[in-house]
Amino acid sequence: MFWPMLAIALGFLGVFVLGVLGIKVFVEAQRLGRQVTATTERINRASEDLEQAATRLAATGDGLR
Repeated sequence: MFWPMLAIALGFLGVFVLGVLGIKVFVEAQRLGRQVTATTERINRASEDLEQAATRLAATGDGLR
């Protein structure tokens, strides 16, 4: 009777460990998603700044002709 009870206890322990690891993976995936969002926003801002700078440079070049 000891071995079946031990097997059941170890099974519950395994499910618990997998649950904890699943929660950690979920939290890290959420954090990674937030980082990707922030990085995408920074890239968009940088591309807008570059576009504005290129427009001003083109206008300056047209004025020199």
